Amino acid sequence: MSTPISRLDLNLLRVFDAVMEQRSVLRASQRVCLSQSAVSHALGRLRDVLGDDLFVRTTTGMQPTARALRMAPLIREAWSSLESAIGVPTFEPRNSSRCFTLAASDFVTTLLLSDLLGHLDREAPLVNLELRPDSGIDLAEQLDLAQIDVAVGTFSEIPDRFRATQLFSYDDVLLAHKSRRLGRLSYDTLSTLSIATVAMHGDREGSVDGFISEHGLSRRLEMFDRVALERAFRGAKRKPRVAVSLPHFLAIPSLLEDAHLAAIVPRPLGALLARMHQLSIHELPYRTAVMDICALWSERSLGDTAQDWLREMLMRASESLRSGPLETEGPTLPVAPLPRVAI
Repeated sequence: MSTPISRLDLNLLRVFDAVMEQRSVLRASQRVCLSQSAVSHALGRLRDVLGDDLFVRTTTGMQPTARALRMAPLIREAWSSLESAIGVPTFEPRNSSRCFTLAASDFVTTLLLSDLLGHLDREAPLVNLELRPDSGIDLAEQLDLAQIDVAVGTFSEIPDRFRATQLFSYDDVLLAHKSRRLGRLSYDTLSTLSIATVAMHGDREGSVDGFISEHGLSRRLEMFDRVALERAFRGAKRKPRVAVSLPHFLAIPSLLEDAHLAAIVPRPLGALLARMHQLSIHELPYRTAVMDICALWSERSLGDTAQDWLREMLMRASESLRSGPLETEGPTLPVAPLPRVAI
């Protein structure tokens, strides 16, 4: 007749395993940090439950019975499984071949990926990355299903089941071809320009102040501060024309080769594109909101050492973007408090 597991104190199996290995009540007691009498008492309880002597005292030590010999490897395996189940998982970056999945826009990828890959190459040369665009997918659902490890972007509302950490912040600047001598940008000059902007996640239907919400997660739709632009030119006879709205930033450098267009872009991306192409960046004559780029993950991954390490790599890859403001062409506007989107 089998013994119901509900009648069994698992600590008795721990004592059994120690006696089986040591073949001595004294040495077993030292291993499990119990007194000899406590070990003897535990063996007595286990014998009563199982209806078997389990060990016989001899001149050469505690010798297991046939049933004890059958039980021993199964109990050792089960105990090892229990320790693995409740133990703290470890992650060794240098030896890991894990693949991490990140969702990010081309803006974020352009700014972070090179530095991120440099850190991975030095610390985790076998780790792989899969980058997915953050547009066209439901980020909240993908995080809930653990199909992506981290989403990187700008969020205004974050459900309690997610966690976020700020990587860097940015405001808007104007980007134009160097052949245009715009100097310090005035309202009058800006009002004559045709502007290219970026909306990362489709049209504006259902969006509020440039953000769109899915499953409680609100993320940025338009990658420029439309509200600030419209407020700056409210009531003006002439306004800049938003001539083209793009789904990504990739086309902007080639579009700006046509001196007819300028673009409103995030400051760090504008600085990078200006270094790579014949472009210059200019301070806008009005203030725009400061936006936070954050790493977002599911609270279920809290305590996962691999996920902790990945987020640390993202923090290190974005370190240079957390420095002071980048230079623009022409005099800089006086510093004043900026509106900020908090998470």
